[in-house]
Amino acid sequence: MLSICRNLRRLEKLIRTFGNRDYIYRDTDFLKKEKKYDKIIAKDLSEKELGKELKMKGLEVEKTEGTILKFKQGTYDSATGQAKYSKKELPFLLDKMTKLHKAQSKDTLSPLNAFFGVALFFFVISSFWMFNPKTKIFKRGMIFTIAGLIVSIILLLI
Repeated sequence: MLSICRNLRRLEKLIRTFGNRDYIYRDTDFLKKEKKYDKIIAKDLSEKELGKELKMKGLEVEKTEGTILKFKQGTYDSATGQAKYSKKELPFLLDKMTKLHKAQSKDTLSPLNAFFGVALFFFVISSFWMFNPKTKIFKRGMIFTIAGLIVSIILLLI
C-alpha cells in the first residue's frame, strides 16, 4: 500500500511538472521557411481588415508613419495599398498534410474527415467481436477499454 502511495505522489508530481500546456502546444517554426510577399491590396484597410486580407492571425500595428503601417512581419502603405511582408510557411507537401488535420466544415474535404471518423469508430466497435467474451483476453481488453474511457472523460473535464 505504501508503494502505491509513493507511486501516486510521483505521478502527481510528473503531472504538475509536465501538465503545463506549454510542453504540449508550442508555437515553433520547425521546418518552416520564410517567404517574402509584395502585394497590392485594397486601400485604407483597418488593422483587423489588414490581418484578414493578409491571412495573418494576431496582426498588430506597431507604428504608423504617415500612411505606412508597420507591423512585426512587414509594412502596409494605406494610400497605395502596397503590402510588403514575410511569412513562415511549411513546405508544400507538409502544408497540405497539415491542412488535412485542420479541416473545417466549409472545406471540400470535410466529408472525407467525417467518413474517416465513422470508419475508425466502426473498427473500434467491431474489435469487440474478435474474441470470445468468456476468454481472459476479452475481459482484460474490457478493463483497458473502461480505463481508457474514464481517463478520456477526466481529460475532457480538466
